[in-house]
Amino acid sequence: MRRRQTASNPPEHMEKAFGKNHHTRLCFLLFLSALFWVLLFYFHFVVLGSGTIVESEKLHQIPLRTESAKAHRVLENYPFMRALRTIENKSDPCGGRYIYVHDLPPRFNEDMLKECKSLSLWTNMCKFTTNAGLGPPLENVDGVFSNTGWYATNQFAVDVIFSNRMKQYECLTNDSSIASAIFVPFYAGFDIARYLWGYNTSVRDAASLDLLDWLVKRPEWKVMGGKDHFLVAGRITWDFRRLTDQESDWGNKLLFLPAAKNMSMLVVESSPWNANDFGIPYPTYFHPAKDADVFIWQDRMRKLNRPWLFSFAGAPRPDNPKSIRGQIIEQCKKSKVCKLLECDFGESKCHSPSSIMQMFQSSLFCLQPQGDSYTRRSAFDSMLAGCIPVFFHPGSAYTQYTWHLPKNYSKYSVFIPEDDIRKRNVSIEKRLRQISPEQVKIMREEVISLIPRLIYADPRSRLETLKDAFDVAVQAVINKVTKLRKDIVDGRTDDNFIEENSWKYALLEEGQREVGPHEWDPFFSKPKDEQNDQSAETGKNSCKKFYLHHTSADHT
Repeated sequence: MRRRQTASNPPEHMEKAFGKNHHTRLCFLLFLSALFWVLLFYFHFVVLGSGTIVESEKLHQIPLRTESAKAHRVLENYPFMRALRTIENKSDPCGGRYIYVHDLPPRFNEDMLKECKSLSLWTNMCKFTTNAGLGPPLENVDGVFSNTGWYATNQFAVDVIFSNRMKQYECLTNDSSIASAIFVPFYAGFDIARYLWGYNTSVRDAASLDLLDWLVKRPEWKVMGGKDHFLVAGRITWDFRRLTDQESDWGNKLLFLPAAKNMSMLVVESSPWNANDFGIPYPTYFHPAKDADVFIWQDRMRKLNRPWLFSFAGAPRPDNPKSIRGQIIEQCKKSKVCKLLECDFGESKCHSPSSIMQMFQSSLFCLQPQGDSYTRRSAFDSMLAGCIPVFFHPGSAYTQYTWHLPKNYSKYSVFIPEDDIRKRNVSIEKRLRQISPEQVKIMREEVISLIPRLIYADPRSRLETLKDAFDVAVQAVINKVTKLRKDIVDGRTDDNFIEENSWKYALLEEGQREVGPHEWDPFFSKPKDEQNDQSAETGKNSCKKFYLHHTSADHT
């Protein structure tokens, strides 16, 4: 009995043992419960929650990626995107400025020069194609020119000059996919000059048709259907705008061919009513090889004594009743402050570059009425001499050379409407005397500051800081093509564009797209076809007179 008692635990010990075990189990259960809830919350908020976030992100990202891929594919569908992206590369000095030049068969350019004797019916053009198209050097016998950089340049020589300048362009590329524009070195002016007289329309059109047939088969053409292509012709636009296939019609039909309408053609006189040609300056006699030559010339023009208030070099147009040249010559003869060089058939000082430049350098204002067409080379020779031009028709400069001349024409020129001379007999001398000496000085400085962008530098060298007429024209073409490409990408279209108002669009300010009534409407109000016929006829007359005079200038 004792062993049992000894073996049995006292009641208080049992209560103590039971209480201790119970407390331990409770703590353990609480721990398990807490762990369960922690795991449950963890699983819900972290594992399931994160999974939901990830899936949500995936659901949002998938369509975004799809849209991005779609947009990427759309952009890549434009084969000119590589060229546009070069603009963004700020470390590349040629980014957005690359030019690709077609390697044309020589029949389209160099072969013509080998047959230079056939480029004109009356004139041997061989001497005018020497020195990279500048012609023979001019001797500075009378001290009118600089000692270097002056040449007897033919007014129709831009084809060769421009092409040779392009060979010196600093951003040429053999990769057309990065090119901002594509140059076609076709001597279009020399081509048509061979066949202007005595050849049927088939002969006149042959080279143009052959060129376009060659171009449209090229992969470079297919990128934009030729809208990124440009070529240069050193003649007036009417030589390339024959309206019919009648043998009596003038010139060829290059600019009316469907494929050519996509290209940009740079000519010394453009059409106000067509969108595929653009005016660039006639070549002057001055072709500097370095910047210093230009600066020295500009300083010299600033310091000259100019005893004549105004001057005129030219011939009357008795066969054209609408010409105001007769009145201009008459007014000049009656004025004591006007210098006149009358030009006519035969030998004349008008055909002497030295005589012409000497007169311009001694005049404050130089009268520049229409010739047989709207424009004259004389306007650029006079501005080269620091003489303020006086125009009588907006088509003589203001609507022509919008790349090279300020749109605010009153900064550098005087405008006297033709009707003021023709009908109202306005005195040119009185009108010019109304301009104060201070204003004359400001205007002359503006003209002199424009000289670099109106001349063509020597193609065998390169100017360092100045931009010449070539540089300005190339950049303008690049800007035109770049804008067109961006408009295509952005889906912008010019549905309201009216080609007959092309001259108005050229005068719009940056950002403007619509045109309306203009003060110059009366000057261009004649129906386009009638204007084309008339201008083609005057182009024919101008061309014939030029060759008959055998001069490198056009001051007749």
